[in-house]
Amino acid sequence: MGSGCLKVTKYFLFLFNLLFLILGAVILGFGVWILADKTSFIAVLQMSSPSLKTGAYILIGVGALTMLMGFLGCLGAVNEIRCLLGLYFTCLMIILLAQIAAALVIYFQKETLKVELSGIVVDLIEKYDPSDEDKRNLQDAWDYVQIQIACCGWTGAKEWENNEILRNKSNTEYPCSCSNRSKDLVEGRGFCNLEDSLNGTATYTDWPVHEQGCMDGVEEWLKDNLGIILGVCTGVAVIELLGMILAISLCKNIHSEDYTKVPKS
Repeated sequence: MGSGCLKVTKYFLFLFNLLFLILGAVILGFGVWILADKTSFIAVLQMSSPSLKTGAYILIGVGALTMLMGFLGCLGAVNEIRCLLGLYFTCLMIILLAQIAAALVIYFQKETLKVELSGIVVDLIEKYDPSDEDKRNLQDAWDYVQIQIACCGWTGAKEWENNEILRNKSNTEYPCSCSNRSKDLVEGRGFCNLEDSLNGTATYTDWPVHEQGCMDGVEEWLKDNLGIILGVCTGVAVIELLGMILAISLCKNIHSEDYTKVPKS
């Protein structure tokens, strides 16, 4: 009976750790994606906010450690090594506590992140310059956001009136990525000329652009992507908890099995 229970626990732990290994690779992949993405709003955050880069490196570290734990769990389960299972249990507990702490920090800092995000975008709009090659990737990422969400500015098109280049041209040009005309979207970046300007001056109300700002669309996009990440992390946490239970159970069964093999005097 004890031997059968030991085998069942051992193979269950092996299967859980195989899944754990895969989910660790997914977390690592999210971290790499954040660092490598140059075409979506992630690029705006990554190049403007050092906290996102730090978060990406943390995800890569946690993913790599999770994969290592999965490997150690598989090895300890198959070979019934108690010290390895004990190390596995301890590391799982540390990772689980770290994930809970990180989730709490993100939850309580979300309003701060929202304010920081608003400041980043407003500053980007004011200093937007198509000829600045150093900020080309950042500006292209914001153009991509405005085209995909069909929006203009953070809270509205009026924010573009604060752009230094447009202000110097009396707002007779407008951002092409904000345009509601398909011919402007072919260019997709930089500024387009306003065809009918009165007395060589104009305001944002004269521009053929989308009226709504990007704030709501970006927040929805972030919620969708954070939902995926949090869903994966929740799945990993559940597997971690089950892995800890199975590791303790296997250690106990191995201990009992060892005692049954001791010859009676």
